[in-house]
Amino acid sequence: PVAAPAVTVYTGSFCGYCLRALALLERRGIAHTEINVEDHPGLREELLAKSGRRTLPQVYVGERYIGGADELAAMDRSGELLKLIQARNDDG
Repeated sequence: PVAAPAVTVYTGSFCGYCLRALALLERRGIAHTEINVEDHPGLREELLAKSGRRTLPQVYVGERYIGGADELAAMDRSGELLKLIQARNDDG
């Protein structure tokens, strides 16, 4: 069985930060799942309960919330993003 992508990005329509986060993942060739909160009633409230934040995008590696576009970019610059994804992939 093929593992689901390690990264999930919760987005909204007309969200520049969402586009930035998705573009970074594309450039790095990082497989990801995009979920538009507007297509899922109640999801925004669920995300608020999980992350404590209302803003989009919300980026998760596995079940770990890593933040939004700025945090994703910072993790990418530091190399932490690839390490985190690699560790998750190694865990299966």
